[in-house]
Amino acid sequence: QAGGRRTIQGELERAIALVTGQRVTVIGAGRTDTGVHAEGQVIAFDVGWQRDDETLMRALNATLPGDIALQDIRQHTGFHPRFDAVARVYRYTIVQASQRQPLLRDRSWQLSASLDDTAVRRACACLIGTHDFAAFGHAPQGDNTVRVVRRSEWVAHTTPYGRMCLYHVEANAFLQHMVRRIVGMLVEVGRGRLNVADFEAALASGKMVNGVTLAPPQGLVLESVRYPADEELE
Repeated sequence: QAGGRRTIQGELERAIALVTGQRVTVIGAGRTDTGVHAEGQVIAFDVGWQRDDETLMRALNATLPGDIALQDIRQHTGFHPRFDAVARVYRYTIVQASQRQPLLRDRSWQLSASLDDTAVRRACACLIGTHDFAAFGHAPQGDNTVRVVRRSEWVAHTTPYGRMCLYHVEANAFLQHMVRRIVGMLVEVGRGRLNVADFEAALASGKMVNGVTLAPPQGLVLESVRYPADEELE
């Protein structure tokens, strides 16, 4: 990152070098925007290590800063976290409350206006299937903007402070800023500034939607990355 900003990849590579004495390049399943969280990011690196996997994970976690931790580690010959992945799952959190919620400020987009859940769910359903998603993002590499969305679901429930709305989306891959642009436009539909037909027309246009708020990054979480073995278990 420009300006020497901390990155998860950089911190991981530093920890691996300190623990093993070997400099490696960490490969991830994908990159997330600055401020986006990850519960289920998957990485890979090649390193010579004579002890067991659990010992390596404990040593790395003891070296990593407090906001990064490995949850599992195992040897897998020939594995590539990005190219072997068959799907990614994201979750976006929106909080609707009349007063700000300080404990959720780094994990949600906080809105004071209420949203029409029925209209938002109808818009969500438009995204299921194979579509050209150029309206919502840029291809990280190449010009192919076609993606397959397997899940696009809006779930809302009441809380003591107001309401929490969760947008769940699963696709074979995502364009840059795709989820954040989708959420921004879903909020416009929920507020009544756009209708579902507008949302459908934007998707069908195959052109970047201008003038729509890009949902802030802190509400977005990469929940998991799925691989062929996961599909076989279903």
